[in-house]
Amino acid sequence: MPPGEGKGWAKGRTAQDDPRVAHAASAHRGMQYVAHLPPEQDPRRKSAPAVVEWQPKFAYVMGLLATDGAIVRGRTITFPSADRELVEHVLHCLGKANTISAVRTKTGATAYRTQIGDVALCRWLPTIGITARKSLVLGAVEVPDALLADLLRGLLDGDGSIINKRARADTGRTRSYYWEYLRTSFLSASRAHIVWLRERIDVAFGLQGYIATARARDGHHEMYTLRFGKRGSLELLPRIYADPAAPRLTRKWRVWADYVERHSRDSPLGRM
Repeated sequence: MPPGEGKGWAKGRTAQDDPRVAHAASAHRGMQYVAHLPPEQDPRRKSAPAVVEWQPKFAYVMGLLATDGAIVRGRTITFPSADRELVEHVLHCLGKANTISAVRTKTGATAYRTQIGDVALCRWLPTIGITARKSLVLGAVEVPDALLADLLRGLLDGDGSIINKRARADTGRTRSYYWEYLRTSFLSASRAHIVWLRERIDVAFGLQGYIATARARDGHHEMYTLRFGKRGSLELLPRIYADPAAPRLTRKWRVWADYVERHSRDSPLGRM
């Protein structure tokens, strides 16, 4: 300890203005923290580090983190959602047991959030394109071809929609005529991500979506939407929901399931 200085002498000082701080920093540069206890025995850990391995559930969570997740200070993942079910999916698929907290939004609604401390996962995410402050700069998400549909399900559950409605056509005739539309959309504030998504889906499934742009207003950024009409949705959604046991947001899947049940006597989805 420097003469005449007690505990906390280095507070407020940096390596730039104090050679003693610089010397201490250089001695630790390049070193990594190594836990002395296995994760299951460390009382400070709520769960073991996530296993980084490409498989369907992991790809699904990558879609959720790419849309609604955030990396904080390079060591913590924050995931908020209006749907508690999605927060539960994130924790379950990553093998975590963190707390889910309910928070009040500015509009008075209830949202759910969890925070996951996992330095290794936070360092790995940027290698596949999921970085901190990614909303406006997200581009490609490097996922294996075989797991693209799982990633798409995560992107759809995070920032997407499935719309199925019937509308009355004004034909001027006495007898009413109704038409039905089905639309699948992926939303992002990053045009680069939406362009990549359209190209990736086109290459993988031969489906060409339409990109729509919503102009910026009231301090918000422009938003971009990749849309698939009825024909494209009928090709894409069966791939996304091919595995009935895979994690999914129930309320969005139900729109598709109800459509299938109405249009098929022998629905492969059954009454799940």
